[in-house]
Amino acid sequence: MFRDYQPGQAMLLPPSLDEWLPAEHLARFVDEMVEQHLDLGPFYAAHTNVKGFPPYEPRMMLKVLLYGYLTGVRSSRKLETACVEQVAFRFLAAMQTPDHRAFSRFRRRHLAAMDGLFLQVLGLCQQAGMVTLGNVGLDGTKVKANASRHKAMSYARMNEREPELAAIVKQMLDEAEQVDAAEDELYGDARGDELPEHLRTKQGRLEAIRKAKAELETEAADKAADDARAKQRTKAERAGDDPDSDEVIERGEQAAAEAAATAVPKPKAQRNFTDPESRIMKTSDGSFHQCYNAQAVVDEACQVIVATELTAQAADAPHLLALLDATIANVGMPARFLADAGYWSDGNHQALLDANVDGYIATGRLKHNEEIPAAPRGRIPNDATPKQRMARKLRTKKGRAVYARRKVIPEPVFGQMKTLQDAGQLLLRGQDAARAEWMLHATVHNLRKLAAHHDKLPPTSPKRLRASTSDVLGDVGQAFRGLVTALTPAPALA
Repeated sequence: MFRDYQPGQAMLLPPSLDEWLPAEHLARFVDEMVEQHLDLGPFYAAHTNVKGFPPYEPRMMLKVLLYGYLTGVRSSRKLETACVEQVAFRFLAAMQTPDHRAFSRFRRRHLAAMDGLFLQVLGLCQQAGMVTLGNVGLDGTKVKANASRHKAMSYARMNEREPELAAIVKQMLDEAEQVDAAEDELYGDARGDELPEHLRTKQGRLEAIRKAKAELETEAADKAADDARAKQRTKAERAGDDPDSDEVIERGEQAAAEAAATAVPKPKAQRNFTDPESRIMKTSDGSFHQCYNAQAVVDEACQVIVATELTAQAADAPHLLALLDATIANVGMPARFLADAGYWSDGNHQALLDANVDGYIATGRLKHNEEIPAAPRGRIPNDATPKQRMARKLRTKKGRAVYARRKVIPEPVFGQMKTLQDAGQLLLRGQDAARAEWMLHATVHNLRKLAAHHDKLPPTSPKRLRASTSDVLGDVGQAFRGLVTALTPAPALA
């Protein structure tokens, strides 16, 4: 004997998706966050003057997008499929099935709102007591851009390829003109004068190469001009002159103009045709890819990201000051600020001193299994450089204990994001769009951490204005059972 199985059996009452999800399901947490705790004003403001068919409700689209990134479902087409096949997505979408174009347009339309969303979730984490600002760690990771390194070309190769393509295009144009003349003689005004498809492709390649060359030349000229201005300022400071005087500024502008006029890009300078704003960077596996550099400051208590940024600059050191300022602006002054050797510079060390932050930045990389030398004894020499002072500080008992925490604060966060959210490969192209997507990844990471502490959130937001589906159906079912009981005749007495 088997249990009863009747696939065609109709249900007496409509099914409730609310009853199909466990009480502690992650989708319920996302639904609660969007409904009760997040300010969606910027998302609604982007839909002013809507014409034609009404768009989907931003609350619903944001719920599906956030839950998709939480579970690693990021592609617009995969989100469309999930809203049809997966119960959690159908629950959040309230049985609606937006297509992939709707998800793609929604994500691009609200790129500017992602910064605000990150700050809102970070504020909720702080209210829940998840940000202590004891030890915070800064680290960077390379995330792949939506572009192939094989679609990049160096400046030297552009110089070689441009004449070749120009000659091919000229030859094809001449042949096309001869063919047109012959066909005009045969057919008169009949069709046949359009260029072939492969000609337009060659012409497009030529135009793309010329545009990329111009961008590299402009970039080289700007860099040469900036270097010339900085050189004049340094020269004036060494001579004891005021670097901000009109005379020094005028000399700097003149030197900048001369340097820009003669600047030439390096032969190996590259530009990618798919995402020109991404750069070739070395990743953790030792290979080179088209990437962006993602930076994150993480609080030790619950691994909450308190500040983050994404740039096209491969070096880490230039980002420390901006991330320190963002941390202070977002959550306040941290007690201790930890960073690896990639962030060391005298300027960064001075920036931490000026901000009155206890900084711990490695001054050099250790080899595998190499131990930190023992701390020297005695007073610090008066003529010790900032690097020597920091190295001595890290070799003290306290310094070794504090810096040992760095590798367990920011580094696991990147591992979690790349494993659970597939954050190691971005989908959007262009630095602004890629940065917005990375901010969404950081927001989703903090949401995951907040999900484990959601019971600590203060009930500051009003309750939902609409009743849940299960409540409504429960009332209907109870009324139906009462009606059946009322209409059922009482049993006859013996």
